[in-house]
Amino acid sequence: MILHFSGCGNSRFVAQELAAIVGDTAQPLLNTATAEPLPLDGAALGIVCPVYAWAVPRVVEEHLRRVAFTGTPAYCYLVCTCGDSVGRTPERFARSLRRIGLHLDAAFGFVMPETYINLPGFHLDSPESETRKLDAVRRRLPQVARQIQRHEHIVDVRRGAVPRLTTYLVNPLFYRLFITDRKFHVSDSCTGCGHCADQCPLHNISLDDGRPRWHGHCTNCMACYHHCPEGAIQFGRATQGKGQYYFGHSSEKKVHSRCF
Repeated sequence: MILHFSGCGNSRFVAQELAAIVGDTAQPLLNTATAEPLPLDGAALGIVCPVYAWAVPRVVEEHLRRVAFTGTPAYCYLVCTCGDSVGRTPERFARSLRRIGLHLDAAFGFVMPETYINLPGFHLDSPESETRKLDAVRRRLPQVARQIQRHEHIVDVRRGAVPRLTTYLVNPLFYRLFITDRKFHVSDSCTGCGHCADQCPLHNISLDDGRPRWHGHCTNCMACYHHCPEGAIQFGRATQGKGQYYFGHSSEKKVHSRCF
């Protein structure tokens, strides 16, 4: 069983590709029922998600704590997607899993096209960089799938220059200072189509008089911004002119990449 969380499709793509290769099933983590037991005995359990500020998104950890797992998986692994590096994400996530009785056996990282552009200096990948990243992912997927099938105990991620600092110090500060939905707003080009609400994995958006309204439970996955067909959603002034990306689609407005 592979459970995935994805805002803009990078992690969903990786989860579905791995599931197809190893002969497993992939399903959205947030759609996993919390009221019914989820049996794990003898099966492999994979968690696929993006890295937010050098750690697994808090929403992933929170939902896993609510799932009623029963039994012990034969193998438990994390696959994280990121724009550049993951810091000490595997070690921090392993501690989180231990609190719910699970042991992390392996962790893999895939560098994917950037989606987080909410701060000055943070931009999407150039078209060339996007293509290079996706080509590298497609080439590496079969290798990672074989390692999963062999139940290898391995940590294969790009940590970055100061992994402890980014995961254990920068991450909590980043959540405290920057993770919010209060800066989202829409321009007059908004048609009230509701696509942003449909794409929000947390169901944090509703339409109020034909305009999106955010309700304070946001993880800044940026699905609403990147999927808006009119490009009407902005996050303060930081996203203006930066273009859009979700897996399988990118706008032509791009500037040179800085990864997060």
